[in-house]
Amino acid sequence: MQRRRALVQGASLLGAATFGVWPSVGRSQQLAGLTAQSIVLGQSAAFSGPSEQLGLQYYLGAKLYFDGLNAQGGVLGRTIEIRRLDDAYDPERCVGNTRRLIQDGVFALFGYVGTPTSLAAMPLATAEKMPFFAPSTGADALREPFNRYVFHLRASYTDETAAIVRQLTSVGIKRIAVFYQDDAYGKSVLAGVETALKAVQLAPVATGTVERNTTDVGAALKTILASEPEAIVQVSSYKACAAFVRLARRQGYTRNFYNVSFVGTQALLDELGAEARGVVVSQVMPFPYASASPLASEYLALLKDKRGIAPNYSGMEGFVAAKVFAEGVKRAGRNLSREGFVNAVAGMQKFNLGGFQLDFGAQQRVGSHFVEMTLLTDDGKVRR
Repeated sequence: MQRRRALVQGASLLGAATFGVWPSVGRSQQLAGLTAQSIVLGQSAAFSGPSEQLGLQYYLGAKLYFDGLNAQGGVLGRTIEIRRLDDAYDPERCVGNTRRLIQDGVFALFGYVGTPTSLAAMPLATAEKMPFFAPSTGADALREPFNRYVFHLRASYTDETAAIVRQLTSVGIKRIAVFYQDDAYGKSVLAGVETALKAVQLAPVATGTVERNTTDVGAALKTILASEPEAIVQVSSYKACAAFVRLARRQGYTRNFYNVSFVGTQALLDELGAEARGVVVSQVMPFPYASASPLASEYLALLKDKRGIAPNYSGMEGFVAAKVFAEGVKRAGRNLSREGFVNAVAGMQKFNLGGFQLDFGAQQRVGSHFVEMTLLTDDGKVRR
């Protein structure tokens, strides 16, 4: 409950003023987001609606790192700022936000949250040869074919679903159902589950869908429970997944639920409360709740004096993205340009952030394949 209050309080810390509209600067000033003193990044993400904690916590994690960095003078004399716009996890709104950010001349697009929104925005960034940095999505459609301007810091949904299926089948579970969001995100993860199951001569025993930004899960639940699954993989927002778990438990389903990382671990835990028992989440970022690595220690140390903000995986992802971005700026040098930044990050091979390694290259834009499983508990904890 304490963490839930902290997440909610985090929203108020941002302040309504951060959603103010910047004046348009016109195409002739495309690099208005880069001066001798500052770098301005653009982020479109969900800051309202059923997925708001994903965008909010990612932003807070990135801002945590950038604020600490800026207090020490920034990178080579430049501070780094994020201009954020709310898309409520809606692709059309995301396109409008992205056009505005490009028009306003931000240096790069940073930390977009979600598959359908990122898929809508990525072509706009590519057309401008603008870095599209660290989107919070594991969809293969954003990874293939190779795109010079898109950098991924997290493992793919294919990596996550392979790990989930491997864990399930290793203990003899074969009857696996999939509850998924009926959009690009849900279908991407469903495809990963199907591929992993096919490799061991299995297939989902049932599937059920929910519309994006809703919690109308009744029909999907009825279809899936009728198949008598031994485990259910969930692919939707934390609110929809929590609604599904609660209804399933009330109808007597006692088996485990598996979620990919994008669900928002802490938000899902807060939604479920004591009903979180038996819910598993695959993770693609370092454990953020204890100083289990130098990176986690750094994250928690900076959070120590931030009242109202609690550690969580989404915050850690934003923190990692900010740290890697700053390293790219440093490597690009004082004569910073978009192309110079892209080349600098591409040169970050076997780069260790402090217990979390990234490996990019001239033809490599997926920096990590790290996945581990965590278990949610009924007393509000996340266990590795």
